[in-house]
Amino acid sequence: MIRKSLLSFSIAAMVILTGICWSQSSAQTPSDNSAQTATDQDIDLLRKDVRSQKRRIIASNLQLTDQEALKFWPLYDQYTADLVKINDAKYAALKEFASSYSTLTDDQAMGLVRKMLGVDQSVAELRLRYTALFNNVIPGRKTAVFFQLDRRLVMLIDLQLASQIPMILLSGGNPRQ
Repeated sequence: MIRKSLLSFSIAAMVILTGICWSQSSAQTPSDNSAQTATDQDIDLLRKDVRSQKRRIIASNLQLTDQEALKFWPLYDQYTADLVKINDAKYAALKEFASSYSTLTDDQAMGLVRKMLGVDQSVAELRLRYTALFNNVIPGRKTAVFFQLDRRLVMLIDLQLASQIPMILLSGGNPRQ
């Protein structure tokens, strides 16, 4: 059941991201504000759709009792809101990278690396903070399943996004190994 849900989630994310990338490549110029707005709107819709699918996958795999669900879902919504705030920084860094990748200086590249590592650290800290909170409302095994699902779904999203971002090329045309 989990594999089937993850597969359908992955396929849906891939289709949506492919559409976003197609709309980006068909834009006339990168500085075109209307094209940028459309891309921002596409990404915002993708994020909302992903959150909706993520919620369904978690609901179908956690098998919460009515009592657990009453306590779990408000906490989940709070966790998701906090995660969205952190991910806003991730998407801003990705957007900055995409808009300047052909002219990226070493300092800018390192600044973006630091931003992304800061996002990763913030997500890890958020998960650590919420582990105890979730464990207060659902048993430890269900808490573990929730965080396993959460990590896998986020990894799928990150993999899809990473596949759409160009690799920084060195002067020889190949990324350094």
